[in-house]
Amino acid sequence: MNGTSVTAIRGELHIDGRRLSYLDFGGPGRPLLALHGHLYEGQTWAQLAQGLAPQWRVIAPDQRGHGDSDRAASYTRDDYVADAIALLDHLGIEQAVTLGHSGGGITAFQIAARHPERVSAIVNAEGPVCDLDDGPSALSFVLSMPYTAPGRQALLDAIGPLAPMLGDKLRSTADGGWRLPFHPQDTITSEQGTHGDHWADWTSTECPALFVLARDSQVITPEEGREIVARRANTRLAELHGDHFAHTTDPDGFAAAVKDFLNTLS
Repeated sequence: MNGTSVTAIRGELHIDGRRLSYLDFGGPGRPLLALHGHLYEGQTWAQLAQGLAPQWRVIAPDQRGHGDSDRAASYTRDDYVADAIALLDHLGIEQAVTLGHSGGGITAFQIAARHPERVSAIVNAEGPVCDLDDGPSALSFVLSMPYTAPGRQALLDAIGPLAPMLGDKLRSTADGGWRLPFHPQDTITSEQGTHGDHWADWTSTECPALFVLARDSQVITPEEGREIVARRANTRLAELHGDHFAHTTDPDGFAAAVKDFLNTLS
């Protein structure tokens, strides 16, 4: 999707001695806080930022324990909401659109539920509203992956089929080695923290909202997607081809759906 060329500036803030790193794509537009899901990082929103500029200024943190942000002692829903509010405060932003994918989508609507004055609209891409599964984490496969390796190729070899997805996200370490952009055990703890019944949070606000449903989603059925839209006031649906990660497999379609929604805001 065509847009104005933007260059992200990486910044950071410190919360209780922990670094939270973020990308600010800048520009004169209205602020949009973009929250990635598990296994991803703020950079995942670069193409969206290009497509929305100059009308929208996208700010995309590496959420706690991801990317360039430090690992944290806990990964609760309240933790993620607090980080988002701290980032908005750090940037002097009183109100923003909150957008998120998967676990980031849950955070996007929980920010609105707990701080409604800070959120003008919500984009929830494949973020479950009710997940009562108490079985093993859907991300349990990451536990077989090493967090660090002495060399980049060794780490790529160790993560095998995930190398195409994670190869450009690996980080070098101070001792000359390489690490994943997340700690496997932290990821499981965080993912399990997204489970539960979030209907009260989802339906407690009436600001404009867009729910993005992937037609081949492994996480949300078409029936669940329609219920999510029907039970919340002032909410519209966008359906995309692809699976749960449709924002990366169909980035143009995703950006178009988001832009169409944002164009309806006053």
